[in-house]
Amino acid sequence: SLILVMMSSMCMLSLSPQTQAIWVYTSWERHGLVGSEIKLYCSFFSWRWLSEDVSFSWSYKPEAAKDSISIFHFARGQAYVDNKGPFRDRLEFVGNPKRRDGSILIRNLEYNDNGTFTCDAKNPPDIVGRPSSVKLLVFDRVPTRAGVITGAIIGSVLGVVILILALYYLMRFLVARRVLSLKKGKKKSGKEGSQQRQVGVKDVLTYLQLEILES
Repeated sequence: SLILVMMSSMCMLSLSPQTQAIWVYTSWERHGLVGSEIKLYCSFFSWRWLSEDVSFSWSYKPEAAKDSISIFHFARGQAYVDNKGPFRDRLEFVGNPKRRDGSILIRNLEYNDNGTFTCDAKNPPDIVGRPSSVKLLVFDRVPTRAGVITGAIIGSVLGVVILILALYYLMRFLVARRVLSLKKGKKKSGKEGSQQRQVGVKDVLTYLQLEILES
């Protein structure tokens, strides 16, 4: 029983909000076209109430580079953008710290912007956590893979629409054919009935004439 109590205490301690770290979230990969703009999302989860000292930091590591460079920092309600790096005059803070949002916007994308962007967030006293990274891929045109996927989706949708239309018109044709068949059947039965009625009248008249002649 003592072991169970100790294990229970350890579990409660491990789940205690005071011992939890901060979790930072970003997208895994983003694609952009040269000359366009792209938003890099960053948020976090913390067991603590949102602190007035919440902060966000972004760093950038170009492709084939060994080191990262700091490109943005937000702290104490102020945004600090690197005015000398590769994103000078192209980076804007579009997040909302009150909603745990530390997103940035990069305008006029260049092919050389390919690389890894890392976001780190702090919500004192929750300051221990692992930063999250998103990989940016910039293309001159829509990637072939994305184009093929888009084409396949559009083709599938068009195929479904064509199938639905074909079924709709087939049902209309079958219904119209059935209605026409019923109309023909009614007309035919009507003619046969009238012929039967005519034959019956003639038979009656002939019978009456014979009766008169015999009398």
